[in-house]
Amino acid sequence: MPVLFDSSLYIRALRGDGALLLERWARQTPLWLSAVVLAELYAGAVAGDQRVVARLERDFERAGRILVPNLTDWANAGKMLARLGQKFGYERIGKARLINDALIAASSARTGIQVLTANERDFARLAEFCPLQWQLVAT
Repeated sequence: MPVLFDSSLYIRALRGDGALLLERWARQTPLWLSAVVLAELYAGAVAGDQRVVARLERDFERAGRILVPNLTDWANAGKMLARLGQKFGYERIGKARLINDALIAASSARTGIQVLTANERDFARLAEFCPLQWQLVAT
């Protein structure tokens, strides 16, 4: 099954934790990059990391493995957040904070790509409201 890493794993790799783990996963299965994760990485990258992120973008673009949310994914992400808010309380879940993860969940569920993450709390909640396949990866 193809997989993609959420930003939590890339951030750990950029900090020097978990790079070997990411390489192991990449050797075992087709690896995709979410356009949402790419935006998060660019937004948080310091000067030296900008080159690494640009290389990721270039390599995944060449391989044709960048997952871009479509209109249905955006709508489903909104619906997931509404249901999460109803279940857990709008203020408790911080819906605005979850929009990126909801987009990753919706687009991954649509395409059958498994999400690998260190963010158990948010993806476990999102998986309650969409057919997301995800796995916690401890680095």
